[in-house]
Amino acid sequence: MAGSNGKQKSVRDMILSLGLIGIAAGVIYLFIPHDDHAPELKRVDYRVELLTARRAASYPVAAPEGLSKDWKATSVRFQGADFDRWHLGFQNPDGDYVQVEQSTQKRVEFIEAASQGGTASKRTQRIGDRTWTRYTGGRYDALVLEDTPGSTTVVAGTASFAQLTRMAEALKMA
Repeated sequence: MAGSNGKQKSVRDMILSLGLIGIAAGVIYLFIPHDDHAPELKRVDYRVELLTARRAASYPVAAPEGLSKDWKATSVRFQGADFDRWHLGFQNPDGDYVQVEQSTQKRVEFIEAASQGGTASKRTQRIGDRTWTRYTGGRYDALVLEDTPGSTTVVAGTASFAQLTRMAEALKMA
């Protein structure tokens, strides 16, 4: 029976080792700083890119005017290789994402990409003197303006339709 006493010690030693490892992991978790919040997004100045896009694009480029300082521009780009495409991304006052996208790309493909899978709903809304179509069901909800001369304009994001409407109301095309 000498062998069974050795097995009991090894099981006891394993349990003690696991307990010590658990205590060490708990201490490390308590004393190592960890932040569960998303990092603060940096505000970008999009004026130069906007002027460049307005000179280069074959359509009137949209950008907001009159939004409060709580709307933070976070991304901007103009691409003109295959087709003209304008992007301007914002973080709204509630922390949600709102983007303005315009392109001369084939309308169906562009709306699919800009809304990330959205489909047209039966709802439209008048913003100013234009009719926008609501798209839902994708990663982003979207407002789509298809009567822009030579391009399609999409306001999309994780924000509510009220916030998307606020952005669409602020857009000036030049």
